[in-house]
Amino acid sequence: MRVVICGGGVIGASLAYFLSLKQAEVVVVERSGVACAASGKSGGFLALDWCDGTPLAPLARRSFQLHAELAAEHEGKWGYRRLETLSVSASARRSRGAAGGSARPGWLGPEARVHQRLGTRETTAQVSLADFTRGMMDAAIARGAELRIGAVTGLARSADQRRLIGAQVDAEVIEGDAVVIAMGPWSVLAAQWLPLPMIYGLKGHSVVFRSSPGITPHALFVECEAGDGTVDSPEVFPRPDGTTYICGLSSEEPLPLDPAAVGTDPDATARLKAMTRTFAPALAEAEILAAQACYRPVARDGLPLIGRIGGLEGAYVATGHSVWGMLNAPATGEALAELIVEGACRSVDLAPFDPARLPPLPAAAVSAR
Repeated sequence: MRVVICGGGVIGASLAYFLSLKQAEVVVVERSGVACAASGKSGGFLALDWCDGTPLAPLARRSFQLHAELAAEHEGKWGYRRLETLSVSASARRSRGAAGGSARPGWLGPEARVHQRLGTRETTAQVSLADFTRGMMDAAIARGAELRIGAVTGLARSADQRRLIGAQVDAEVIEGDAVVIAMGPWSVLAAQWLPLPMIYGLKGHSVVFRSSPGITPHALFVECEAGDGTVDSPEVFPRPDGTTYICGLSSEEPLPLDPAAVGTDPDATARLKAMTRTFAPALAEAEILAAQACYRPVARDGLPLIGRIGGLEGAYVATGHSVWGMLNAPATGEALAELIVEGACRSVDLAPFDPARLPPLPAAAVSAR
């Protein structure tokens, strides 16, 4: 079986890897480069049970397990490690006094308070997202997968219009027995050719600091009050490579056609640095290695779209994972590979993520964007 995957982010790379394990012939088509968008600019935070009580729970639990197995199998090439996760608050307006006892990381500022432990080394972990995505792609290529750089400009159908037989990439049709749309928020472009629901792009900003050796492996979810009384919720992820990633500041800027055109809002970096100064003043003075933004794909009901695209043989989609794309990529790839090659999923029930649960976006609406 030959499968064409449109998208070289963490979802496409994970799917390519699991398809390669099933001896499928795989071609991944990517416009800009592997991990060029959110898959290279997100935090890489993993949680075992934070999706419990939602339809995502089985997918998340299976994926958390797969992350550990993949890291062991590939000898930690992408910075996988377990870590503790804490809830923290800090204010630039008033003194709250440090609290947290032995659970308090020493690199926090004097006004930062630790409220509770949100996760332990058994329930939370992290990876370097770009390295994981490239590692999955490299492993798939080592098993025979092919990576093609080019823009998907259309999809090819059989003579009776009932089956997808390939993807048009620039001026060429790359043929396949199945075609998967896994282009993150840019998957909405495929609604010109397929009955797909709306996919939105939620923009988020981040900075990467060069951190000191004293930064311990604690993920932080911070409630941060600025001097003017506004409250933001930055997330903080120290990494084993000597950097610390801080993200926040969602916005609703229009999604550019080209992922390479995604830029930061004018004051985003300064605001993130000011937040950091409130809860970790020494870290805020460290060198900023990257200031960046990315768009995470979100469906209307907040659940991903994973599975067959109704009414058309050989058509599949995997997108809309929102902030849990990194966590849920391995289980998505595993389950969708089972569906494509074997006709049914064994590892996870994909029924809650059936694209048919939402109305398709009219093709004319996409053309007008």
